[in-house]
Amino acid sequence: MASSLAILGATAVLQAVVFAASHSVALLADLIHNGGDALTAIPLGVAFWLRSKRGEKWAGYAVVLTILASATVAAVEAIDRLIHPRDLTHLPVLAVAGGIGFLGNELAAQVRLRAGTRLNSPALVADGHHARVDGYVSLGVVIAAALVAIGLPRADPIVGLAITALIVRISWQAWRTIRTGDTH
Repeated sequence: MASSLAILGATAVLQAVVFAASHSVALLADLIHNGGDALTAIPLGVAFWLRSKRGEKWAGYAVVLTILASATVAAVEAIDRLIHPRDLTHLPVLAVAGGIGFLGNELAAQVRLRAGTRLNSPALVADGHHARVDGYVSLGVVIAAALVAIGLPRADPIVGLAITALIVRISWQAWRTIRTGDTH
């Protein structure tokens, strides 16, 4: 859990630096989500430390709520950016930040999936699958940067909304995994 927290925490910090320069709403959606995901390791870690199946299940539900909260924030920001457009800057760095998000999420997914399978933990497996999909969501930031670079400035909030839709889908899948207890 600590390594997953460190990986996603570092990913979120690097993305925050790029967001401060670029103001990309697609990156903000990914950043909020990656930061929230890093923090989900805390309730899961506590549940494992206490060796509580019930605590683990409730920690899993906390993970789902965190995912949904990040989707809400991302949606509000994307809609605001559609209504009040802004020019994006630092597009190559923005694309690199999306790549960093992909790599960080894939590493976290591998850590969580291995641990979840080893510990027979539905919550941890759900979190691992969620991190893997998040890696692909991070590639949306790369796509947004490319589309803005070729002259489609509204691509950034539209990609931000697409990322939000994927986050909601991930929430539903994670909730089902925790509810049913299926780790495979």
